[in-house]
Amino acid sequence: MPKAKYQLDDFLALVDNEHKDYVFQVHEIMMQEGYKLKIQTTKQYGLHVAYRQPKVKSVTGIIAYFLIQNDELMVRINASNHAKYPDILNSLPGNILSQMDTADDCKKFIDPQKCWTGCNGYDIRIRKQTLQKMPYKLFFACYG
Repeated sequence: MPKAKYQLDDFLALVDNEHKDYVFQVHEIMMQEGYKLKIQTTKQYGLHVAYRQPKVKSVTGIIAYFLIQNDELMVRINASNHAKYPDILNSLPGNILSQMDTADDCKKFIDPQKCWTGCNGYDIRIRKQTLQKMPYKLFFACYG
């Protein structure tokens, strides 16, 4: 049986009205930057939207959206590209920014000796707020 082909409109139909503008804004930026759009279903996340660079198999774009099974919209941001897209980060909805603020502080910025040597903790400014957080917890948040 062939896989179903999904469009951005299929995903947007599942997103709350208050978040559609943000999803569409990010989509427009990623398309202008030449990223490829991939929409598929997964057992864990339901409908999954990701942006990746052409000819690169992994998701290296700044944002991938997930719609998990309990209808909660989640956003994952690839932190290694945070400086490339300040407009996307500065326009994050307030509830996402407040969730990011609750992520664990990175030990690298508190005491570098207590953090593992390969740590890439992030010191990021979003709007006028500075976040020095653990890389894996900072950029994974959900809309309530």
